[in-house]
Amino acid sequence: MGKHRDSQFKEYVAKLIVEDHRMVTEVAHELEISSSTIKGWVSDYRKKKKKGSDQETYLTPSEVETLQKQHEKELNKLREENEILKKAMHIFTKDPS
Repeated sequence: MGKHRDSQFKEYVAKLIVEDHRMVTEVAHELEISSSTIKGWVSDYRKKKKKGSDQETYLTPSEVETLQKQHEKELNKLREENEILKKAMHIFTKDPS
């Protein structure tokens, strides 16, 4: 009798294949799950995605990395703007002697 996996796990595995373009055979080997089982999960995921389901979504490692890079870029820009504003504040608040 096979193991029963929860829907979150199935969706995560399917996203690895669909979103991260991983090979089904590679993921199947890593997780010790049959390729046909994973293909079924991928098929279900694609159908769900096509319907535009707005339920919970789970991020793959590459999606997390992309988001982190975007946030880091934005944070650096804000820090730079903050430093510029601090310098401007000091210039404009100097006592003109």
